[in-house]
Amino acid sequence: KNNPANAVIRQAIAHKKENSEKTARFKADFYSRGIFKVKDLPKKILGQKIGDLDGAVDSTGTGIIYLSETVSKIIFEKPDNLKERIIASKISGDNKGFSYNTARSTIYDFYDNTLDFNSKMISPIADNAFNYYKYKIEGTFQDENNLMINKIKVIAKRDAEPVFEGYIYIVEDSWAIYAVDLDIKGYRMQQEIMDIMKLKQNFSYNKNNQIWAKNTQSIEFSAGIFGIKFNGKFSYVYSNYEFEKAFAKKTFTNEIVSFEDNSNKKDTMFWNKIRPIPLTIEENTDYIKKDSVHEVRNSKKYLDSIDKKGNKFKFLNPITGYSWKNSSEKKSFRYDGLLKLSSLSFNTVQGWNLDSGFSFRNWKNEEEKGKSTSVNTKFNYGFSEDRLRVTANYYHRFNNQNYANLSVFGGSKVNQFNPEEPITSFINTISTLFFKDNYMKLYNKEFAGATYSQNAGNNFYLKGTLEYQQRKPLFNTTDYTFIKTEDVYSSNNPLPANNLIPIFEQHHLTKAAVFARINFGNKYISRPDGRLNIRNYDYPTLTFGYENAFASNEKKYEYQLITGQVRYDFDAGNKGTLGMNLKAGTFINGENISFVDYKHFNGNRTHIGTSDRYLNVFNLLPYYSNSTNKSYFETHLEHNDKGYIMNKIPLLNKLNSTLVVGFHALAVPDRKPYTEFTVGLDNLGFGKLKVFRLDYVRSFQNGIQENGVVFGLKILNVLE
Repeated sequence: KNNPANAVIRQAIAHKKENSEKTARFKADFYSRGIFKVKDLPKKILGQKIGDLDGAVDSTGTGIIYLSETVSKIIFEKPDNLKERIIASKISGDNKGFSYNTARSTIYDFYDNTLDFNSKMISPIADNAFNYYKYKIEGTFQDENNLMINKIKVIAKRDAEPVFEGYIYIVEDSWAIYAVDLDIKGYRMQQEIMDIMKLKQNFSYNKNNQIWAKNTQSIEFSAGIFGIKFNGKFSYVYSNYEFEKAFAKKTFTNEIVSFEDNSNKKDTMFWNKIRPIPLTIEENTDYIKKDSVHEVRNSKKYLDSIDKKGNKFKFLNPITGYSWKNSSEKKSFRYDGLLKLSSLSFNTVQGWNLDSGFSFRNWKNEEEKGKSTSVNTKFNYGFSEDRLRVTANYYHRFNNQNYANLSVFGGSKVNQFNPEEPITSFINTISTLFFKDNYMKLYNKEFAGATYSQNAGNNFYLKGTLEYQQRKPLFNTTDYTFIKTEDVYSSNNPLPANNLIPIFEQHHLTKAAVFARINFGNKYISRPDGRLNIRNYDYPTLTFGYENAFASNEKKYEYQLITGQVRYDFDAGNKGTLGMNLKAGTFINGENISFVDYKHFNGNRTHIGTSDRYLNVFNLLPYYSNSTNKSYFETHLEHNDKGYIMNKIPLLNKLNSTLVVGFHALAVPDRKPYTEFTVGLDNLGFGKLKVFRLDYVRSFQNGIQENGVVFGLKILNVLE
């Protein structure tokens, strides 16, 4: 049986290239409005007081937490060249604020095969749309130009796929899009906290050039997690189109958004005149309420009264901690207390250890000049070792244009031999106390140094560090454990496991290091309160490093190290993303250097993963078995199918998970290459909490094969 809807869709697909080209280059006026609301917001989250968000929410935790509008002039060229000049900006409750609403976040083109909503959603008129959708005509009508419009219902073939549902309206004969009214379920774009998102677009017809151009777009959403509910709506209006056949070469630059002077100071009369969509009663009330609340709550009298109440010193503060704030002068002080239980951890060198500290911050010139200063101290006490270590850090940011900053630091601390710290203190505590696997190996570092960094131009980031270090070996001081077993802890010598002789001798040296990162094709937004760099993921990220160790107490410890790295994510559309991380380095004069300065690799023997992706870790590699003072090359590849395969497998597609396959390799001199192959499932969990991952891993080195399973607990990133 012939389905007339299919015939219309086939025509729309056949003509989409020419219809898309008609609106490929234009100038237009642009208006945006965004509103974000919350319901049932608790008084505290993870022990931190939330308050009423400057009057945004009421006693039930309900209210508007963001309301903003912009008016701008835009120049656009498909697929993503944009130049936007914002002439008016308004934020409810902030008469000095500049909106983050821009046209760059509104580019949803159904003439493309996919639309990016975290996942690559399949357009109802994609080239392969019939693999994902069924269609049904639900009526036809004539518009004001007497053109016939087909109303077509879009039906998903498989529930778990990245697909829309709803309606698309197609113009007869030209087969252009007249309107879309489509829903996206959260799990279909792998955003489980999102319940549903509704996307609407309307197009208007220009008789003179016979072009259907988008004149309105709206995105509504509702979401929720842990009993907190969110909803919002973003509305966009395009008008006064001028279509171009071509733009001059220098029309588009790396600057994609800029603001006119005084764009945040337009009065109510201006907004009432220019606003194409009237405010709702709720929105109008919010503007009036927030403006008055903002004026009161930013007065010195109010700020001082709030500070006076919050700054009261209580009897238990020496134990639980204390904070002081001067909101008018924008200064704060914090003492962590003697019982900072979140820092409590265990290792065999220190035993149980606990942190405390002081911090001071001054942000008086942050809003206008981007300047801020902070001073932090940290006290770490190891109970079994009976030793207190203290570190201090001074940090100053000079501006928010190139984000130049200086950090001066010093003190004494315990360090993992691998400075990337592949074993978190939380996981080491569990593996040590419950399984007697004390993988974390430590040494004592006394140090003093400084780091300076800044963005250099749009694509470059530079950092330089100078640091004096004195290193001392450490030894186990406890055999405490939660379990009864005859097993003994391994020594604190990384190699071999039970050698009680220190792996290095006490020594000191000075290190100078420079680091450069290059991101090609970056864009940026010029705001009066700072510059925001926008990463271009079409290009790889390159990093280069040079490290020189000198002024040691023994010449043999001095060396130079040259490193390089390439990171890139290849976008395979709705078939997923291939991530790659290639790293290489070589030592000069490194024959007799300290084991501390060897290149160590991020291994894992705990069978627990904590990162979102495994692009910087070997899942079964012993932590120090391949450490080198010569040269190295490591490869990490991981492909996430984003559901392309898993969504098509019956029963398994109920998991809404993604298939992940990986390859990892390490080459160092004097050893056979180490390789790993992995296959697993990501985006696992319960309900809306999708923070788990499960991988099977097989490794090979020197004729030895090892198999293992890695449980990914991404929630540990938050806990750490």
